[in-house]
Amino acid sequence: MTEFYTFKAKTLGNKEISMETYRGKVVLVVNTASKCGLTPQYKGLQELYDKYKNRGFVILGFPCNQFANQEPGDEESIKQTCYINYGVTFPMFAKIDVNGENAHPIFKYLKQALTGFLTPQIKWNFTKFLIDANGNPVKRFAPKDAPNNIEKDIEKLLLGTNGAK
Repeated sequence: MTEFYTFKAKTLGNKEISMETYRGKVVLVVNTASKCGLTPQYKGLQELYDKYKNRGFVILGFPCNQFANQEPGDEESIKQTCYINYGVTFPMFAKIDVNGENAHPIFKYLKQALTGFLTPQIKWNFTKFLIDANGNPVKRFAPKDAPNNIEKDIEKLLLGTNGAK
């Protein structure tokens, strides 16, 4: 059976990272875009990351240009948006597809594990997948689910892994 930790992805700096790196952490995987009405969610995601990163939480951002051409730029323009405009410090990966024949294997896996409303396809930017510290996908969040609305689910998983704040 496939598990989350068997996958690899390239960072914005073109370094291949194994998801094994995140074993034992609560992970939030998000497909992102720099020119979307939801792009300000980067701020809320960064706040979540800052609050919980020392307790075993990580966010993995995957830019995607499959929705209304809202991530048209190259690696440098993605870095500009994430790092400079929003102060993102959580890991960001190279631009990928999340749907279709060329969908990244991580997203194929997550969509199969946590199907969406009516269809497993990702419908828009900032769809979020929460994975527990054992690599099990546990909850899928819609694009409009604000990062602060996910906090209680992150807390539950963190309390389950290390027992305290």
